[in-house]
Amino acid sequence: MIAVTRAPRGPLPMLHRGEVLHRESRFRDRTRARWRHDDRGAAAVELTLMVPALVLVLGLLVAGGRLWFARTAVVEAAQTAARAASLARTAGQAYHDGQGAAAASLATAGLVCGNRTVIIGTGAFGVPAGTPATVTSVVECSVPFGDILLPGMPGSIRLSSRGTAALDTYRSRS
Repeated sequence: MIAVTRAPRGPLPMLHRGEVLHRESRFRDRTRARWRHDDRGAAAVELTLMVPALVLVLGLLVAGGRLWFARTAVVEAAQTAARAASLARTAGQAYHDGQGAAAASLATAGLVCGNRTVIIGTGAFGVPAGTPATVTSVVECSVPFGDILLPGMPGSIRLSSRGTAALDTYRSRS
């Protein structure tokens, strides 16, 4: 039997029948192969790198959803204010009904406005009966980031929407 005493560099030599590699050479070759092809711990590293990215994406999705909800609440408040104002009999009553409807709509949605402005356009009440006219409303709301993104986050975003509603064409106006 022929024994090889030193580990070959490069690929392992072909052994003929009856040849045996030296014990040290076999150990070194197995150790090198294990180092080159050992995947133990790779999943832990991948998980460690992926979890923060996934948490960030999830946080952005939640923040985007809350921002979308806040915008939708302001649009609904503007439409509700215009509709309530269009049902009133006088311009003064339309102004007060529109203000109240906008405030109630924002409160129902749970949206806290730092600075809320509701403008009701009552010029349509000056148009004679029989002429089509519309009442307009503009709702602006400054929503703190702490309410829609992260609690305690400084700053705010200004949301604005416009709503319109038709007055009954043949109803008397004053």
